[in-house]
Amino acid sequence: MLKNITQSSIVVLDQDEALDFYVNKLGLELHADQDLGFMRWLTVHVPGDPERQILLEKPGPPAMDEATAAQVRELVTKGAMGGWLCISTDDPQKSFETLKARGVEITDEPSEKPYGTDFGIRDPFGNAIRIGRLNPPADA
Repeated sequence: MLKNITQSSIVVLDQDEALDFYVNKLGLELHADQDLGFMRWLTVHVPGDPERQILLEKPGPPAMDEATAAQVRELVTKGAMGGWLCISTDDPQKSFETLKARGVEITDEPSEKPYGTDFGIRDPFGNAIRIGRLNPPADA
C-alpha cells in the first residue's frame, strides 16, 4: 500500500527566483533541474532528505492551459493561492534568526503552540511556510 510522499509541488511565478530563494535563502538543496521540453522540472529538498522533493512549478502546460495559467498567476500574485509548506528544524529560534538575517520575509516570530514551536515566513510569490519543531506524540 501507500508508503511515503515523495514529491509535492508549490506554485511559483519565476523558477530562477524560486531556486535562489529556496536554495540560497532557505537552505534547501537542488535535486533536479531538467528541461523536459514541455516544462522545466525543478525540484529541491531538505538537506539529507532527497527522497522528499518539492517541485517549484510554474503555472502552465502540461498541467493547465494558458487561460487557466493566467488565472493562477493572478491568484498567486494576490497571495490567494493558499500554497504552503511545513519544514521541521531542531532549533526554531536559531532558524528564525538565520532566515531573518538573510532577508526572508517573516510573517510571525517563533512562539509556543499546543503542537510545538514554530514561526512563519513567506516566499517571494506569497506562499506560506511554517518552520518549527513539533512536540512528540502524546503516546510516545
